[in-house]
Amino acid sequence: MPCNEVGVMPKDASWPSLRTAGFDGFLVSFARSLSEPANRAALAFRAAVEQAGWAGVHETSTSLVSTYLRFDPLWETHDEMRARLAKLIDTRDWFDAPLPEGRRLWRIPTVYGTDLAPQLGEAAKMAGLSEAAAIASLSETRVRVQTIGFAPGQPYLGELPADWDIPRQSELTARVPVGALTVAIRQIVLFSVTAPTGWRHVGQTAIRLFQPEAEHPFVLRPGDEVIFPATTPEALSNMRDAGPMGGAEAEALK
Repeated sequence: MPCNEVGVMPKDASWPSLRTAGFDGFLVSFARSLSEPANRAALAFRAAVEQAGWAGVHETSTSLVSTYLRFDPLWETHDEMRARLAKLIDTRDWFDAPLPEGRRLWRIPTVYGTDLAPQLGEAAKMAGLSEAAAIASLSETRVRVQTIGFAPGQPYLGELPADWDIPRQSELTARVPVGALTVAIRQIVLFSVTAPTGWRHVGQTAIRLFQPEAEHPFVLRPGDEVIFPATTPEALSNMRDAGPMGGAEAEALK
């Protein structure tokens, strides 16, 4: 299912909300919890701020449902920046805004199960699926990079079908490797570092998402979409030996 067909538009008239974030920042939030329209709104609003090119704005970023802006208060006062943001908020329905230009569709080959991803069976059972059905679901669903966080270049992606609304583990897995594909709460986290996690390790990729030596160190960007087609351990090993992209390929989204 395409990403823009998932989720329910928030109905609460209190959104969007505009709040001060420290002495030099503002946070524009579009919901209290994740939905497709709220994530779309955050991505679109950040793109609009970037396109506006306001002098004195040093940084913008997005979380799952919010846009953050950091500015120079010696260039423009808090009241002036708040007024700019409030005026931009009022220009359109951000929950129905088109996604930003420049997004890409990635295909990242993935081994599901085996000793490379040992929790596939457990996660499939929790989702009420056979392992074969679980692999089909995970490998065929097109998901959006909703935000980058926790570690350099590490994406949160979603949403998966409702079957995958499974909880995190009650205890941490001590370590998953770089490139681990993990699931919980209808989302995927694709690990850019070796780390402990409470998400179940169901797939393994060969991509290195954080490449500090590259011109653009973070491979994926918020708004990109990803498919994780199934591959074999032997093919994955060859992809890993071929370089940091691990067999991943991208094309422009129109």
